[in-house]
Amino acid sequence: MALKEYLGAIILEVDGIEYEVESVDVDHKPNRNMVKTMNRKGKPSGYSEGVHEWSLKVVAPIPVTDAPDWDAIRGGKLTVFPVTSSGVRTSYLDCVSMGDSKSFNVGNEAKVTVTLAACDEIKE
Repeated sequence: MALKEYLGAIILEVDGIEYEVESVDVDHKPNRNMVKTMNRKGKPSGYSEGVHEWSLKVVAPIPVTDAPDWDAIRGGKLTVFPVTSSGVRTSYLDCVSMGDSKSFNVGNEAKVTVTLAACDEIKE
């Protein structure tokens, strides 16, 4: 086995199987809403909490054999490991595939970009 050096690690686990991931972009929306009431100031009175949403864009190389079915991801767990041992590990739970797109370039490996929706984020 060849020695590998990483700046940080990203692991996507679905049904106990780990997949190699190149990068992850996380978009978090807290869905807060302004509470508008009729008052003399003509300004909102405050805000209300909404349902949090996490959207993940995962970029992964496409393997020649044993390529995963990206559309079939249901209940996946994506964990981002910290660069240092003192950092906080972040996991996104119950990930569901919302779509994928593939890209092929001359001189580079083929890649797939998968959009996942996560139900929860946990700092470990």
